[in-house]
Amino acid sequence: MEAIRKSLRDEAKFGADFTARLKRVAKRIPFAADLLAAWFCARDPATPRRVRLTLLAALGYFLLPVDAIPDIMPLIGFTDDAAVIAAAIAAVAGSITPEHRERARKALAEL
Repeated sequence: MEAIRKSLRDEAKFGADFTARLKRVAKRIPFAADLLAAWFCARDPATPRRVRLTLLAALGYFLLPVDAIPDIMPLIGFTDDAAVIAAAIAAVAGSITPEHRERARKALAEL
């Protein structure tokens, strides 16, 4: 948890780390569009603070080098990440707008 708090304090570094990690794994994970939609929602100034913190905590878990299930394991490595992201998105689903999803779709096409 402390690692998440530390990474969230430096938003520019967090964004760069998130983008770099997503570029490396986007083709291998089926929830890449959800990750990006969550990222765009969390960065949207119109998003309520509680929603932003929920999404950033989930995205922070995606970046953590220590996972419940190591990401290098084929097929199951990202299941814990997917579960955390899915839970966060379910908790704040009404805040992720079609615009966030469209930006995510376009960004994925550019990767």
